[in-house]
Amino acid sequence: MNSSHQSKRLIVLVGSPRRNGNSATLAQAIMAGAAEAGTDASLFFLDDYINGFLVDERHATPPADRYGELFLEHFLPADAAVFCTPLYWYGMSAQTKAFFDRSFSYYSSTYPDAEQVHQRMSGKRIGLAVASEETYPGAAMGIVHQIQEFSRYSHSEFVGLVHGAGNSRGEISRDPRNPLQAARELGREIFTRPYSDYRMDTPRSPQVWQN
Repeated sequence: MNSSHQSKRLIVLVGSPRRNGNSATLAQAIMAGAAEAGTDASLFFLDDYINGFLVDERHATPPADRYGELFLEHFLPADAAVFCTPLYWYGMSAQTKAFFDRSFSYYSSTYPDAEQVHQRMSGKRIGLAVASEETYPGAAMGIVHQIQEFSRYSHSEFVGLVHGAGNSRGEISRDPRNPLQAARELGREIFTRPYSDYRMDTPRSPQVWQN
């Protein structure tokens, strides 16, 4: 066990209502990898916390659910987050999308501690695990793009993607590409996996991997 990861926290968010479905199976594999690395990790099902969608904060009361608890007490303190979602109509699940949309209530200028929220949203390591019926690699690209842009917007690092195929519950374990092993590795390496995203003016070595 690597004790250096014990001070860092990982949150795994499952955007499927199925507790034993393919997204949850990927999430459990991520948790297993995190445990191997000695990382403090917690898993949450979004539908335990989200009962409604974003409202006009100037004129309406937010839904009476536990989203604030999830966002403020678990997501913001985490150093890394992995989103696990099924592929619905070539996008993320409604629960997963609502997680991002509802955060506006806390980083908009109308929220008293918005500046602090901005700071705590930034600098995380971000991962994504997608379960779909299709093995076609492009099927998940819409979700990948959204997570990529969320990471860019929040000055975070999108360090890993796992895409597995399955339809019936748990069938993803039969995917010969072994996405569960990839998910385990993502959980284990979430804080150690090398990350680079170059710009024209980025200082860089002539080698990607150093001896």
